[in-house]
Amino acid sequence: MNRFFSILLMAFLSVAAMADSQSDAVTLSGKVTDMASGEPLIGVTVYFPELETGTTTDEEGRYYIMNLPRKQIEIQVSYLGHQTIVEAVDLRYVRTKDFTMKESNAMLHEVVVTGLTGKALLKDSPTPISIVDTRELHSVSSTNIIDALSLQPGVSQITTGGGISKPVIRGLGFNRIVVVNDGIRQEGNQWGAEHGIEIDAEGISSAEILKGPASLMYGSDAMAGVVIFHGEPVMAHNTMQANLSTEYQTNNGLFDYSLNFKGNRSGILWSGRFTDKMAHAYKNRSDQYVLGSQFRERSAEGLLGITRNWGFSHLVLSYYHLTPGIVEGERGYSHSYGAQLPFQQVHHYKAVSDNSFYLGAGTLRAIIAYQQNQRQEYEESFAEPELDFRLHTINYDVKYLWPEHDGLKFAAGINGMYQRSLNKGEEVLIPAYQLFDIGGFATSSYKTGRWSLSGGLRFDNRHLHSFALENVFQPVSRNFTGVTGSLGAVYAIAEGMHARVNLSRGFRAPNLSELASNGVHEGSVQYELGNKVLDPEYSWQLDAGFDYTSPVLTVQLSLFANRIDNFIFLSRLEGVITEGYKTYQYTQGNARLLGGELSVDLHPVELLHWQNSFSYVNSIQLHQPEESKYLPFTPAPKLTSELRYDLIRHGRTLGNTYVSMSVECNLRQNHFYAAQGTETATPSYTLVNLAAGTDIRIRGRKAATVYLTADNIFDRAYQNHLNRLKYTMLNPENGRMGIFNMGRNIGIKFLVPVNL
Repeated sequence: MNRFFSILLMAFLSVAAMADSQSDAVTLSGKVTDMASGEPLIGVTVYFPELETGTTTDEEGRYYIMNLPRKQIEIQVSYLGHQTIVEAVDLRYVRTKDFTMKESNAMLHEVVVTGLTGKALLKDSPTPISIVDTRELHSVSSTNIIDALSLQPGVSQITTGGGISKPVIRGLGFNRIVVVNDGIRQEGNQWGAEHGIEIDAEGISSAEILKGPASLMYGSDAMAGVVIFHGEPVMAHNTMQANLSTEYQTNNGLFDYSLNFKGNRSGILWSGRFTDKMAHAYKNRSDQYVLGSQFRERSAEGLLGITRNWGFSHLVLSYYHLTPGIVEGERGYSHSYGAQLPFQQVHHYKAVSDNSFYLGAGTLRAIIAYQQNQRQEYEESFAEPELDFRLHTINYDVKYLWPEHDGLKFAAGINGMYQRSLNKGEEVLIPAYQLFDIGGFATSSYKTGRWSLSGGLRFDNRHLHSFALENVFQPVSRNFTGVTGSLGAVYAIAEGMHARVNLSRGFRAPNLSELASNGVHEGSVQYELGNKVLDPEYSWQLDAGFDYTSPVLTVQLSLFANRIDNFIFLSRLEGVITEGYKTYQYTQGNARLLGGELSVDLHPVELLHWQNSFSYVNSIQLHQPEESKYLPFTPAPKLTSELRYDLIRHGRTLGNTYVSMSVECNLRQNHFYAAQGTETATPSYTLVNLAAGTDIRIRGRKAATVYLTADNIFDRAYQNHLNRLKYTMLNPENGRMGIFNMGRNIGIKFLVPVNL
């Protein structure tokens, strides 16, 4: 591992040595004002998404950006409470550009997202994408990064206690969703139901949620969609900033703090962050304290980079450490933050070299990364782990983006990974293995008149080989190939009104857990068996959508139909008990999923927003009897509604001050996988939440931000259908089966930026 880190550092320094010539670099400057008042706006973000560089406006509303290439490129201007501006700027001729910003209303924002051919406007995407910005991430009370996304339409989470959550998009999760962070797919034994995402939420500035097959861009495992996390933007030229954030939650005593220092000196970038989080067992009215749900999380990250007119090069080194308890069903009273048997230790190391070079009028993107995930499980002793997984992953992604010509964009490249997994503990759940993955793709987009068209093709090959272990595992060697693609269109019916349609082909190779697992999963309280003859999954998904936006109303409707051949899932073996545990084995069949999301944002008067959304998915296995008809882990229909009032938009001392009340209603889930008692019905429940927040300003600059939240204020005892603890042991005091979700929780959060 040290050798790989050294190679990455040498590569980065070699790239930096290329940065001597600045003769072709240009600058862009200008002023940003408010349309209504004509006053300059302070702290507006002026950003080039493709260059990953930008700045903020000063006390006079002015901005200044250096080391820009002589090419046409899109600029994004954003400011809280105002409509985002996205325009193309030809830096071969333009040196100054002013912007006038309108206050926001219910209209859809012009935001830039990850597209098939590089950065693209959200309104031009034929597939549904949800955007969670910095303000929204900070304003919610959560215990982990996936928890913070779970209220988005079409998004749910599989939970195991307070610190572990796995994303679910339109009824599909686990290895059918790719999580991207620092530009690469996160790899950390995500096949396990009790395994969370090894990402520090404090280092994330925004998230994109792509709903639907994204195999075209990311290969196998992106059948359900992709969650893309974006780190914090780099600092403006010749600026430095320190940031402190801290939070406390009453239910589980969660306390965290995060320290960050970053800067930019003449195009040399640096950033460092340390985060520490801890929580004791959470409680609810049914179980009191849920023993084993405590956790401790620590992380550190450093960035070193350079930005020049030839492009940029970033080197990111990070370390994540999570110590979660294992919930086995015991209830009691505990305020302990320390580890108690049984528990897990998760270490995740990552090094990423992210590079962008402007070759001719196009751009070459090259990313290479190394990840090591170590997961240990302590059951009977603090000294030696019974389980000890070591997963080594090398990621690579190289692509070239041709310049836009008469509305046509084109991109092509290859990406994939190499993996080597080892077992170092006495107990083994899956055999040691190695994997090599490679995929080649070509994508294009074309914009003409009212039409925006996009699509592409991809070919993937994955070779997987596992190693024998005496009396436990036989060797497995499989080779999987897949051809995937996508074709979509957006038609602008009228100003603010669009219709969308997209047809996509998905592909997913079985993971080794599905092929060859053989052991007890303490976190999921079950014995799991693999099936070495499983075939890869293939899907066809049709998406159709419509959106309308006006100054007082925004409506978005997204519908989908998804057919999956060879769908893989766990099925309980009737009457089979192995080592005292119920026994499950992977099997497969054909599945059909239908559903969609409806969002309505009403802005009847100034400063008032009423946001509503409804999500529904119907997931069935074809040609099966009633008890095994419905797919497991299908979320219940969900309705959310939030009424928000902005008390102060631009005060001298306070700004962006709001209060809100939200209601989350999960309807009864009667569609469940009932065979051998694998799942049971889940009653409906409604949660009521309150929130407030404000910026504190000094001399027009934001000095601090404060958020207050009160979730589940009526302390409702409930079980989410995707709460895996729903099937743990009976509570002898009240006769209720399984563990319930968290009860009333009040939180307070402070964020303090210090500009140096």
